Amino acid sequence: MARTRTILNKPEAGPLALLVGAIITFTLLNATFASMLNVGNLLAFTPELGMIALAMTLLMTSGEFDLSVGSVFGFAPVVMWFIFNEGIAPLEVGFFIALGAAVLIGLVNGLFTTKLRIPSFLVTLGMLLVVRGAALLLTQGFPQRTWKAEGSLISEILVGDIHVPTPWGDVRLYMSLFWFALFAVILGYVLMASKYGNWIQAAGGNPMAATARGVRVARTKISLFILTAVLAAYSGITSSIRVSAANPNSGESYELEVIAMTVIGGTVLSGGKGTIIGTIIGVLLLRVMRNGIVMAGVDALAYKVFIGGIILGMMALHSYMAGRQRAEA
Repeated sequence: MARTRTILNKPEAGPLALLVGAIITFTLLNATFASMLNVGNLLAFTPELGMIALAMTLLMTSGEFDLSVGSVFGFAPVVMWFIFNEGIAPLEVGFFIALGAAVLIGLVNGLFTTKLRIPSFLVTLGMLLVVRGAALLLTQGFPQRTWKAEGSLISEILVGDIHVPTPWGDVRLYMSLFWFALFAVILGYVLMASKYGNWIQAAGGNPMAATARGVRVARTKISLFILTAVLAAYSGITSSIRVSAANPNSGESYELEVIAMTVIGGTVLSGGKGTIIGTIIGVLLLRVMRNGIVMAGVDALAYKVFIGGIILGMMALHSYMAGRQRAEA
């Protein structure tokens, strides 16, 4: 009983139960939901928002968050493809220049937040507008061509697809799913089993006490802002290759969806506690909900209603569980 209670008190328990329930419900409503074709479609987009959510988990655990990730998601591929299409440099060079631009964006966010002591909400809200405007200005609002690089080495490495045979049929998987899994393992280890992870949690839990104990709070947060921007840029580039389009408007409202994924998974919005496993569950839950609602015949516009309800329900559940833990302590 004690072991069962311990498992149920984990922040990942509620979202996992909801995910399993959603999969069963949507499968019963439409058997096609569980088909290998639909599973492949569901997993195709999952890594792109998922990679941003992984980085956001660490950033939110440190007590900050980034509203500019959606704009960076759209800006980075525009930069890469603009450089390539204009003949300025090869695609691989454009890739690293785009990631370098993301490093600069994350650095500015981090410095403004930690050195000028401006709330990250305001800093990244301003950066959201700056980066989105830069993408529109660079392209004059027109999508960039991407098909000229089909079959290139970098495309195959980032988003190459394979067909995996199963007893129920072949499922199409992209290399981006492998990179998502790799990043999840690395960042999960960093957060839960490394000294740097202790710094992240201390910075979000009590930054003054952390500083007194020698934790480099400002440097830790700046590095996390950079990480979040880089993974947002990487995800945007991955998406542009997969869908064969680099639209300067892509990624709109992604920042809110990514934050929702982390909060649903059990990461505390005020900082100090985060869970990579919970974030992965949150990512899968929102993707399943978006896909399942459409396949069940519900108006796709109702998606936000469902997600808002899930967020409110998960927040209430996390609050209830935290209260129980305090009472038992």
